[in-house]
Amino acid sequence: MNQDQVKELLLRLEEAPLDFSVIFSGKQSKKVNGLYKPESREIIIHNRNFNDPNLLLYTAIHEYAHHLHACARGGLLSSRSHTAEFWAIFHELLEKAETLGIYSNVFDTSPDLVELTKKIKNEYIYANGSLIKELGKLLLKAHELCQKIGGRFEDYIDRVLCLPRTAARVAMKMYQYNLNPSLGAENMRMVAGIRNEELRMAAESALLQGKSPDEVRTRIIRQPPAEDPRQHLEREKQRLERTIQLLQKKLEEVEKKLEEIG
Repeated sequence: MNQDQVKELLLRLEEAPLDFSVIFSGKQSKKVNGLYKPESREIIIHNRNFNDPNLLLYTAIHEYAHHLHACARGGLLSSRSHTAEFWAIFHELLEKAETLGIYSNVFDTSPDLVELTKKIKNEYIYANGSLIKELGKLLLKAHELCQKIGGRFEDYIDRVLCLPRTAARVAMKMYQYNLNPSLGAENMRMVAGIRNEELRMAAESALLQGKSPDEVRTRIIRQPPAEDPRQHLEREKQRLERTIQLLQKKLEEVEKKLEEIG
């Protein structure tokens, strides 16, 4: 598989608004398998790191996700590139690649791993979700009993159970919203924080269908409005102009002090 073939496969997943290059470095790297350069729009792949074409494609798709993320932001990337938005783009590309047969999901090819996955999901993720949901049920009961005896429920949470109040409230919501324990405790916390019932149900459904938490967080919960790349660039221009003005002012102050010193 050469550079041009990799680029063709990436374009089959999704057309990019801005052109890009795929470059095999011909090198081996212990630090990274690949990188994306937003300034030159180059996807660099250290192809000597790979003996398996499937793993090479995984890296190529990862870096292509950076490119598409940059395209959505007018060709720019922030210093923090691995955001929830990036991971959502990446996971969606992987799903497309698996559907098209470009990338192989190997996790179901090992009977031992499949069996272990079932054990983790049923005995730990589901069990953990069930426990915290049951805790929410008991906390609601405790709330009723505190009211009957004239005690402050918050004080009971703070000094008797020694629980963080936020954790207690979230557990109660998990039970009140009747969230599916198969989500696991962490995902249940995320879903319980969604006030809108329609969005909450959509998020729960997406997670149960195998969407990643970052996909759900980005595509359903936040639902960022589509931003015109030109508007993004104009905002970036204004930010840079303010920074330049501030630096210019500091420079003038330093020059003035230098003159005073002589």
